[in-house]
Order: sequence, then structure tokens, then C-alpha cells
Amino acid sequence: MKKLPRVLLLPLLLATAAQAQSTPTTLFPHSDDSPYLVAGQMNLITQYHPTFHAPYSGAFSLSPEAEAATSFVATLYTAFSLARWTEGAVHVEMAAGGGVGQALGLAGFTNMDVVRNPTLGAEPYLARIVLRQIIPLSDDTVEAVRTPLGLATQLPRRRIELHVGKMSTADFFDVNSVGSDSHLQFMNWTVDSNGGYDYAADTRGYTYGLVAEYHQPAFSVRFGEMLMPTVANGLNLDWNILRARAENLEVELRHELLPGRLGVVRLLGYLNHANMGSYNEAIDAFRAGVDPVPDIEAHRKQGRMKYGFGLNLEQELFGPVRAFARAGWNEGENESFAFTEVNDTVALGGDVRGTPWSRPWDKVGLAVVSNGLSEPHREYLALGGHGFVLGDGQLNYGRETIFEAYYNAHLWRGLYAALDFQHVNHPGYNRDRGPVNVGSLRLHLDL
Repeated sequence: MKKLPRVLLLPLLLATAAQAQSTPTTLFPHSDDSPYLVAGQMNLITQYHPTFHAPYSGAFSLSPEAEAATSFVATLYTAFSLARWTEGAVHVEMAAGGGVGQALGLAGFTNMDVVRNPTLGAEPYLARIVLRQIIPLSDDTVEAVRTPLGLATQLPRRRIELHVGKMSTADFFDVNSVGSDSHLQFMNWTVDSNGGYDYAADTRGYTYGLVAEYHQPAFSVRFGEMLMPTVANGLNLDWNILRARAENLEVELRHELLPGRLGVVRLLGYLNHANMGSYNEAIDAFRAGVDPVPDIEAHRKQGRMKYGFGLNLEQELFGPVRAFARAGWNEGENESFAFTEVNDTVALGGDVRGTPWSRPWDKVGLAVVSNGLSEPHREYLALGGHGFVLGDGQLNYGRETIFEAYYNAHLWRGLYAALDFQHVNHPGYNRDRGPVNVGSLRLHLDL
């Protein structure tokens, strides 16, 4: 599954903001008060890893041979105002190319833009069609930044927001302004997102659902009901919500524990209902001689539940320096289904804007993430089973730990270029393989 950057964080800065910095940050100017928005983005990532140590490989391993791959994603954003507090958005997208190893063999894969399904073509598809309804609960307003999902520049200080349609769950949940946007920030799946959050999505990273939010100055609460795919990493969604669905609940607390420095704490819980397999049942069937190899797909059952929790922190520190952290856990008895094969994770990092060296739109970032598996999940892989991401044929378990660093340079108007380096210890949780070093070059254009 490909998970695109959080659209609510995209730096689609409008003309007024750009003029304030004397540097346009989009190719074309955008009005601050127009009742509609037409914009877009293009993102190209080329990655390479040299040969690395691997005494054995399976069908779902990252190849130890040197390899390069390039991905390309382009999106057309349209948004429009229907009434004072009612807005709509339609986004059309295309994705081409691929990732190293066809995005297999790493739980924390190195390129967020990659679709993990080589049978999908590069034809344009509908990414989002969302209706937004704002319900004011106060007369006073606060300033807001226009995004491809919201045009209002003034919002009621206290309000309810309803969003319904096709969207990414990650547009609203587990958002982090330091580590969420693979087009201008980090590229790794489990740095830009909570690896333990197996959020509802199809292969391309989208679903249909309803999100309800309550906002006031000190905190926000949001709830989302989403459709789940019919099979793990599947393109088709199950529209029968009595048997398959995903509930998501997040509480966001804003504070200034450091004077004049904004901090945010987000507490997340989710519950997925789907046709999931059981790791223990697959292991038992293999040991009993029923299956020649452990096969979780043969032991799926409709209505199984997978739940988990997440912690998401961000904090302004001093000058242009910010820090972020994530932690996540999910029950590891049932099949990893929609995002990636992680049962617990912890990540820490930060970024620095280039103001001290007179490059205010440049940014440098550093992060480290450590991912782990539950006992039945790791035993299933050690016995020769595979999920939709991992499967070396055997497993000498160790936590998959990833270090990532990037420098993102603003070249001209909406054009950016970045260099990124990722060092992966125990790829696919296997001490017998790796480490793997992955270098990346990214070109990004905001239209």
C-alpha cells in the first residue's frame, strides 16, 4: 500500500504568505480569497541500495543485489466553496514507477510514494472526493491556512467539522507537522507514520468514510468510521459495515509547556473489523501437517478484530528547531492488514529550517525508528510463512531499526530537491540479513 503525504500538511502556501517571505513557494500564485482552488504537485523519487549481506532470501525478501528504482506521483487538487461553511474537494492522481524490491522485505519501507502492487497501471484515478461541513459553535474566529481540503481562512474558534467521502485516513489521524509529508520531509513509511497504526486503506492508500471533529483552542477530538479492504493490501473495499469497518478516535491536546513554543500531544486508538487471518491458527495448522507452510490467508475469518493505540508528539524547541516522537502498539494475534507489518514501534526525530544559513525554505531532518513484531507474528515468519510485506523463508529475529537523514533545498518558486539517506538494521526483522543503506534523490514541484 502506498500512503501519500498528509494533504492537510502540504505547503501549498498562498500568495499572501509567499509575499510575506518575498519568495514564491508555488509555481503559480494562488488567491487567498477565491471561492475555488486549482493546484497540484509532482513528486519524483529515485532510490538505490548497494549489495548487502544476505545468506538466504525468500519470495518476499528485499533483494541483496544492488538495485535502483524510481517512483513518480502527480496530483491535481481542486477545491471549491459551496456556501459559507460548506466546501468540497476533488483530487485526481496518477502514480508510476516503483520501489526497490517492489516494496517488499522491509516493514519500514524507504519510499512512502510506492504502490505495493505492480499490476496497477499508471492511469489517473480518483484519489479524493470530500464534502466538508463546518458547524460554528462560537461567533469569534481564528485564522486558518487554505489547503487542498479546506479553503476557509477564518474558522469559528469553537466548531464541529464533518468530512465525508473518499479520503485517506491519514489526512486526519496521526498527523505530525515534523514527520508526515514524504514530499518535503522524511520518506520512510514508519517515520512519516505510526507503523503500529494499521489504518483502513486500499492498496493506493485511500478509503471511503466519515470523520467528525470538535475543535476548541486547547484541544480537538476526532472520530472516523472507515471502510476496510476485502483482503489484506487489497484494492477493493468492503461496503458491508456490519461485517467490516474501522473505528478511529484521536484526542489532540495543544500546550505551551515551553513559553511561546507550541507543543502538541495526540492520543490515538483504533479498532478494525475485517476478514483477517490468525497467526496462531496458521502456526497450529502447519505444525499439525495440514498446511505445507504456514499460510495465514488460509485461516482468515470474517469479523476478526485488530486494535491498537498510538502516541504522537511534536514540540517547538528554540529558533528554527522542532522535535517529534511517536509510539505505537497493536495486538499481534491477527493479521497485519492494510498498512505494514509492525506490531510495536517507537520513533524520535526533528528538523531545522535553514534560517540560520539564510535559506529559510530549506530544511534538514534526522530521525530514528525501531519497529518490532509480536511473538506469534515472528514465529509465523520464522517457520516460513509470509505476510503481504515480509517473508524471508526463515527468521533470526531482531528489531528493525532505521536511521534517516535528509536535506530538502528550495531551488525556485515551487521547485525543491532533496538528498536522503536511510540505514536499515535487521531488514524485515532478520539479524541474518543486512544492514542496508539506501540513498535517495527527490525532486518535488508544487504548482
